[in-house]
Amino acid sequence: MRCKAFQGLVPHPDHVDGVATVPYDVVNTEEARALADGRPHDLLHVDRAEIDLPADTDPYSEVVYESARQRFQALQEEGVLQRESAPCVYIYEQIMGGHRQTGIALACHIDDYGDNIIRKHEKTRPVKEDDRTRLVDTLSAHTGPIFLTYKDRSGIDALVARVQEGAPDYDITDERDVRHRVWRVTDCDALLGEFAEIPLSYVADGHHRSASAWRVGSERRSKNAGHTGDESYNWFLGVLFPASQLKILGYNRVVKDLSGLSSEGFLDALGKVAKVEATGQKDPEKAGETCVYVGGQWYTVSWPPNEAESPIEKLDVSVLQQKVLDPILGIKDVRTDSRIDFVGGIRGSGELEKRVDSGEWAVAFSMYPVTVDQLMEIADADEIMPPKSTWFEPKLRSGLFIYTID
Repeated sequence: MRCKAFQGLVPHPDHVDGVATVPYDVVNTEEARALADGRPHDLLHVDRAEIDLPADTDPYSEVVYESARQRFQALQEEGVLQRESAPCVYIYEQIMGGHRQTGIALACHIDDYGDNIIRKHEKTRPVKEDDRTRLVDTLSAHTGPIFLTYKDRSGIDALVARVQEGAPDYDITDERDVRHRVWRVTDCDALLGEFAEIPLSYVADGHHRSASAWRVGSERRSKNAGHTGDESYNWFLGVLFPASQLKILGYNRVVKDLSGLSSEGFLDALGKVAKVEATGQKDPEKAGETCVYVGGQWYTVSWPPNEAESPIEKLDVSVLQQKVLDPILGIKDVRTDSRIDFVGGIRGSGELEKRVDSGEWAVAFSMYPVTVDQLMEIADADEIMPPKSTWFEPKLRSGLFIYTID
């Protein structure tokens, strides 16, 4: 991989907690507005600038991107965001309960993305990719890091451990009680040398951001008659984590109606394709199990052994689509059908019960998590996971370090 240190923007030490925020794509407009309320320096005022405009504002309109540009410029003029004095990489540790993961924030090359050295496992939605492309181009900055993973390398682990013997430069705890610690590293030749030996990395979370980074860099390259390859637009902001440290939660599903069936009729149809037991169990314990909430009761669904050769078809989300969502509930395309929604595993089974009990949704499916090995196998096979297959937790905080481009 091609990686380098960068001389980016970081929050002034007095403002770290007030700037750093959730990724733009894990909250809707109303949630973003609530999180940023009373936090004038929160980066959501840049990443989701529609929150400061009238409620009926089109989030993809020109006024939103201009508002983002003005807010971003104001944060720099006010000294809330400051330019580093020298190129750096950053050791970024996250602690959530008993789980700990440590990544390295640095600049990654757009050609590694284009040449599939940085591998993908999801398709992007054009409207969302266009939105991030326009924001990056308007700001000339990557405000949110892309979450990447690589197969563990002991040399990197040793160098990271050595850095972490010192005190962190930032140490904050977010609204979900996740602790974020950051160490600035200026003497980073050895670390970058280790990354140069890594043959592949994988997008864990941030497919729209990585696609937009590649697009902005490629477009600026094509417009620059004097392109040399040294320009800052050839790079984007990534945080790379060793695969063994990552935590994936299930990405659950809720459906608005039972396609004309009663709860009993739905369960009868489900029982013809799987073993269904009224266990009260809310979370599947292993692959090949899905927990279903319908009619105020939890059921454990056990799928027949899967002999499929394709790593995609072996996924429980694929089995659910092939055996239930399509043939029983009539949902052909989960990307476009408004009858289905997706609920990140971090919200827990209580959120699934809440939605169904409200009467707005008819049935919920609690999914067993995909593994990192499955993700890598699918990416290596140049295949694409079904939509909303993986929910990584904890999420990277946006605003701890920002990569700017010319």
